[in-house]
Amino acid sequence: MKTAMFLVQQQPARSAPPAFATIVREHQAMVYSIGWHFLRDRAVAEELAQDVFLQLHRNLDSIESPAHMTNWLRRVMTQRCIDQSRRAKIRPRVGLDDAPEPSVAAVERDPMLSGILDRQIARLPERSRMIVVLRFQEEMEPAEIAETMGIPVGTVKSNLHRALALMRGRMEKAKV
Repeated sequence: MKTAMFLVQQQPARSAPPAFATIVREHQAMVYSIGWHFLRDRAVAEELAQDVFLQLHRNLDSIESPAHMTNWLRRVMTQRCIDQSRRAKIRPRVGLDDAPEPSVAAVERDPMLSGILDRQIARLPERSRMIVVLRFQEEMEPAEIAETMGIPVGTVKSNLHRALALMRGRMEKAKV
């Protein structure tokens, strides 16, 4: 089976949009999910995802393989989310309309615990928050997170450990 990347490379320039649309369909849920879990703002996550795909379209010639494209999309979306958070100077708001994003099937969760965890994650610094989101929401391994964020694996592990300890301490202090 031919990948969408192969199709884009084999098509003449004037017929590229249908193949690029296939790439977008294959990766939009992952890209949006990173933005949604980090920012907790549907509109901003959608806008950033569109910007990331526009940037991918401009840089498509530099993409070497499907795996490289997936990693590139994760990296760019991760950087965009952190930049957006810093630019807005606000922590993500946990909304009442906690609708599941397209990449994840609806799972029954304890609504009280879920809300508490969402608020604890939202209080973390940007880099630690992104590491927690990539590890637990996107189910990425520390090595993948390190590659995506451009930091050493040890830094990912230590940031993850500190973030979890901080959240655990806050929850114990609040007797949750």
